[in-house]
Formats: sequence, structure tokens, C-alpha cells
Amino acid sequence: MSYPRLFPDFRRFTFIILFCCILLPIGILRAQAPSSPPAPPDAPAKTDSDTKPSQAPSPSDAAEVSSHDGPATFKVRVNLVLVRVVVRDSQGKVVPNLKKENFQLSDNRKPQTISSFSIETPEARTASAVAAPATSDGYSSSTDAIAGKATVLPQRFVSMVFDDVHMSMEDTAFVRNSATRFFASLAPSDRVAFYTTSGQFKQDFTNDLDGLKKALLGIIPRHISNDNFHDCPDVSYYEADLIENKTDSQALAVAAEEAVQCAFNGDETKIAMAQVLADTAAQRALIAGDTDTDYAYRHLEEAIRRLSAMPGQRVLVLVSPGFIMSTLQLEASDLVDRATRANIVINTIDARGLYTPDVMGDIANPPQDSLRTAGFKTSYRVAAQFAQEDVLAQFADGTGGRFFHNRNDVDEAMREAAAAPAFSYLLGFSPQNLKIDGRYHTLKVTLTNKEKFNIQARHGYFAPKSVEDPAEAAKQEMQEALFSQDEIRDLPVDLQTQFFKKDEMGARLAVLSHFDVKGIHFRKAEGRNKDQLTIVTGIFDENGNFVTGGEKVVEMKLLDTTYDRLSRSGFTVKSSFDVKPGTYMVRLVVRDAEGAQMAARNGAVVIPF
Repeated sequence: MSYPRLFPDFRRFTFIILFCCILLPIGILRAQAPSSPPAPPDAPAKTDSDTKPSQAPSPSDAAEVSSHDGPATFKVRVNLVLVRVVVRDSQGKVVPNLKKENFQLSDNRKPQTISSFSIETPEARTASAVAAPATSDGYSSSTDAIAGKATVLPQRFVSMVFDDVHMSMEDTAFVRNSATRFFASLAPSDRVAFYTTSGQFKQDFTNDLDGLKKALLGIIPRHISNDNFHDCPDVSYYEADLIENKTDSQALAVAAEEAVQCAFNGDETKIAMAQVLADTAAQRALIAGDTDTDYAYRHLEEAIRRLSAMPGQRVLVLVSPGFIMSTLQLEASDLVDRATRANIVINTIDARGLYTPDVMGDIANPPQDSLRTAGFKTSYRVAAQFAQEDVLAQFADGTGGRFFHNRNDVDEAMREAAAAPAFSYLLGFSPQNLKIDGRYHTLKVTLTNKEKFNIQARHGYFAPKSVEDPAEAAKQEMQEALFSQDEIRDLPVDLQTQFFKKDEMGARLAVLSHFDVKGIHFRKAEGRNKDQLTIVTGIFDENGNFVTGGEKVVEMKLLDTTYDRLSRSGFTVKSSFDVKPGTYMVRLVVRDAEGAQMAARNGAVVIPF
């Protein structure tokens, strides 16, 4: 009577022995990425993912290794300041092969410990984005590349930002002609986008040269403030900054004297009233100038954000006559920091070309100087034209770029500006005893060997005004890594891809991440080895546009026996996505909670039509 009941138990017992002794050591945990990747605002809608595991774990292992969707809590490398450095010799040639110990870095004259160091070259920024054609089984790894048949994805993305807020009509005609000649130097794998600081014109990344040439016609001056309006007194933005922000008594006196002449017919007894008029005019000019500068910053930020979502080498070329920063230096420093973290080099070109200071200002809108103030006003105009260059030099120095100025071959400058520096160094440090007060810190980078090299680096940074939320900081760090192509190897993970065609217009792409458990930092608690992995996957098309992606959190609470077994075999996490046939780059970013370590891998795949 009992034998029929024992037979199923015997089969179950045999299956358990087979599972534990043969199948389980393979250590495969295939989890699925959900449909909520950290995509940029303009990313396309994501597809649902396959959640069906290829092998079900036993109930005991399910309690030890599980996955779920949701945010993770990380330990964050707080207050890391990044400084990109380019070293050139006396002939202007870039100096390669320097090491971490060759550099010294000080923050407000206090020596700092360089905690991170990397060497940056165009080749290093260029991912191994060689897409392997489909094999008969639809399988490829991150290192596959079939000789003679591989498809090379775009490797250089150039954002050209035209400062139409500050350029004159003469400037725009000059740079349009130069840009047309620059296009002839582009390689087929290059992608170029146009932006303007007014935000009223945009051309997304493309290699269509005819389309780019037509798009150039949309680059015209679009001044936010009314430059043709002459106030009484007529105070420039540069003078307004001197009066309102730097309390320059001479600048105020000049403006007041001008008010006496234009408002009171030279009656010097009205000087007190003239000073009120001068101060009021300075406030209006400052507001108008700050508005123009803020417009430029906001749309530069937009261009940086869009370029950050592109794979490969990233270069931003700012074409501008320059502008006064006034009190908006924090915003400029933030832009440098954003670009540095996203591995974006900013090269700047003075749209005025080779010029001499224009003592009479814009010929189409001549100044209305009085005889008593003409000398001072001329000196202010000349000083303002030189001061305009400061912001262009700051953007270039802070990101490892170059500032091209005082030259008429702007087309050649654009060709040079579209390339990243041949060799740069990225230094990182965590400031000692940093106060959360928002104050400016000066930076200085020197070499220990004392050779007379020219060192180009950012001049300083602003301390944060508030403590950053660790979870949000970690999420931002992972998103920045996803839209990079830098290989990060803090964690041992290998990337492979598989696909199968569902029909002529659809395919299922699987991304497999294999982990070596021995290289993961676990925390021993309650008799288990604990850690949490957050895995983010991004799929990009051949133009570098984000297509889809996903995020998965894997919880590990391993008993010692399970840890020993997985240490020999590792385990694999699988993420699947519905895509159309085409060429794709796959980007994988992983971070663990206990060690606060990251890994990033690149892969590519061609799904044939």
C-alpha cells in the first residue's frame, strides 16, 4: 500500500541529488531586467523584459540569492573632486607616460592625497565597440570581432554650441563659413550636433553633411536683451558689474557724470540725482547681462547632458565671442565639473577671430559717449573685450581642452577642436575637512620633477552647500557610468550577448553578466555572507542613441557552503530586451553595496534583418 507513495518520493529524492550534485554548482541565476532604466529624458520607451528563468534554484538557494526591483543603498565616495590635467613641453607637445607619483595637488594651498588616477587618450575613450556579426547560434561576447566582417560603431561625437546670444551678425557669418569648411574633415563614423545658447535652434547628432550645412543657416544672432536701447546713462554689463558687484567708485562716478550730461544738460549741481540714475541704470544693465549669461549656461548644460548620453569620444566645441561671468562663476564651475565627470572635453573658439580691441564698440550701434566720459568709456570697452575671454579659457582649462583665439583660420581651429587631447590625466581627491559652505577653493597642480612643463588644469571648484543624499549620489554615478564607454574593473564581471529572431522585424536580445564571487566583498552577518548588486544595462543604436535598458537588484545572503560552491563556478544574471534587427552597443554597469565598487563593460552585436 505504501510503495506507490514511495515511488514519487524516490523520484523526487533522485532529482534533488542530481540537482545538488550536478546542476546547482553551475551557479546560474538568470534574472530579468525590469522596464525602468535610468534613461535620459528624451530616451525612447522601453520594452518589457523576459522574467522566465532558464533554471529554477532550489528553495534553500532562493533564500540565499534573490533579486527584486527597486532602489539600492550604496556607500558613496563622498566629495570626490576630479581634475583633468594636460601637460605640454616647451614646444607645445603633450607629455605622455606620467604616473600618479609625478603629480602634486593642493587645495587652498593645502597638499592633498590623490586618491584616483587614470590616463586618458582618444583610444581609451573609444570603446571596443566593434559589433560582431551574427553567428549561426546568435551568440557573441564582449570581445568577439570577426575579422573583415565587423561593423565599427560611431566613435566620436561632437557637439558644436554656437553662442547666438552674444555673437554679432558679423561673427555668425564668419563662423558659418568656417564650419562649412570644417565638415570636409569629418570621418564617416563621426556624429555632429548643433546647439545654440538661446535654445531656439538645435540639430541632433547626424553624419548627414548636407543636412548639417543647411542647418548652419539657422545660426543667427538672437540677443535676449535689447542691445539697441541706449539708457541714460548708458551703462554696459561690464561697468554694471564693477558698480554693483565690485563697488568700484570710479565706475560709478563715470556713470554719474554721464547722467549729468544726458539727463541734466551738464548741470553739475544735479550730481546727487545723477548718482541715483547711474545706480538704477547699472542695476538694469546687470539684470539684462545676467539673463544673457544664464541663458548661455542653461543651454550649455543641456548640450553637455545630451552629449553625456553618447558613447565613445565626446567633444564639445563652444564657438563664442566670450561673455562676462559676473557673479555666475559657480554655474561655470558646475559646468566644468559636469563635463569632467562625463569625460567631455570642451574646446572653445573665439568667434571674433583675429581682432584688435574695438574702441568704438558695435559699428551698427555706436555708443553715445559724452566728451567728459569718452576716455573712461573707451577703456571700459577694451577691458570688457579682454575679460570676455576668461570664461572661454576657464572651460577649456578645466576640461583638458584648448582655447583657440586671435586667429582667422577658424575652420582649422574647428578641425583641431573636434579632437580630444592626445594625452591627459584625470586626478581625483577627497578634500580633507571640507566644510559644506559653498565657498570657492583654489586648485594648483604641479609636477614633482620640477621640469618646466606647461600644466593645464582647472583653477578651482566650489564646495557643496548641502550634504548630498548617498542613494541619489550613487544612482547618479551609475547613470553617468552607463552613458560612458570607460571600462571599469573594480568588480570581476564578464559580458556576453545572445539573441534569437522572433520574426523579420523583431528579436529578443539577452545580456548575460557572469560574476566571479571571489572578487566581491561580502559582509559576514548572522552566519551568512551578505552583499547587494545593482545591475544596470543599456542598449544603444549605431548612432549612439539610447534604445532601451533595465535595472536589477540582486540580494545575496550566502551560507558558507553556498559561497564556497559559487566561488568555484560564479553565477550569471540574464537580462532580455525586445529590439528590432540592427547594430547595437551594449553597456553594462554593476555596483555592489558593501564594497562600493563598480564595474562597466562594453559589448556589441549585429542582429541581421
